[in-house]
Amino acid sequence: METLKVQNLVKTFTISEKQRKALGINEKKKVAVNGISFTAKSGEVFGLIGPNGAGKTTTMRMLATLIAPDSGDALYNDVSAVKSPEEIRSQLAFLTTDLKPDMKSTPNIMFDFFAELYHVSKDTAEKRKKLLFDEFGINKFADTTISKLSQGQRQKVSLVISVIHDPKFVILDEPTNGLDIIASRVVRDFILDMKKSGKCVIISTHLFDLVEKVCDRAAMIMDGKIVADDTLENLMQGRSLEDAFYDIYTSLNGGKDEV
Repeated sequence: METLKVQNLVKTFTISEKQRKALGINEKKKVAVNGISFTAKSGEVFGLIGPNGAGKTTTMRMLATLIAPDSGDALYNDVSAVKSPEEIRSQLAFLTTDLKPDMKSTPNIMFDFFAELYHVSKDTAEKRKKLLFDEFGINKFADTTISKLSQGQRQKVSLVISVIHDPKFVILDEPTNGLDIIASRVVRDFILDMKKSGKCVIISTHLFDLVEKVCDRAAMIMDGKIVADDTLENLMQGRSLEDAFYDIYTSLNGGKDEV
């Protein structure tokens, strides 16, 4: 079984004078992530849910080894992301809507380029391309430039490219942010397909309905800290996930509901 163990991740950023003025604060440092820990396993989807600015994206970037934590670690099958980031990168996919495909390229060209980048052999790459292009219906626009594709088609291409190397772990940061309902459905189906194939999937989002539809477990994050971590059933206790989050938020703020 594939297992990701996140252990006491901490990340602090220095705030520039310009940023302090814009935010109306005096603090020179911001603790974005403050001791986050959780465990995710293969064959399940783990959701990290919280409002904008809660520390979700910083956490996901540390998990993807894009930035290093000040302290703490993430163990992928007991391999340290801090000590062995290159080994970890070969085992995971990281996707965010902040990353845009090359508009002048085509799905075929992009797939071949990234297959070579991931050191996937030509024979394996061809088999993966056939499998993934068939599954996502990309063949009919495989030689069309990305700029001419719909938002949903572009997202399909991004998803396929992210799993070219058949990773064990799939990390998705705000995967439906800014997408229309068709593209959002593509992402949701992709998440469930990855779960069925035995991947360990971790998503971050502020959208409660996405978590309710795809996640087995979830952690609620506020101000860089996890305030609840359990199965969806235990978190919700017969309520909507939004109501459960709101109840926890107000209880931590002395019953006040100001945001």
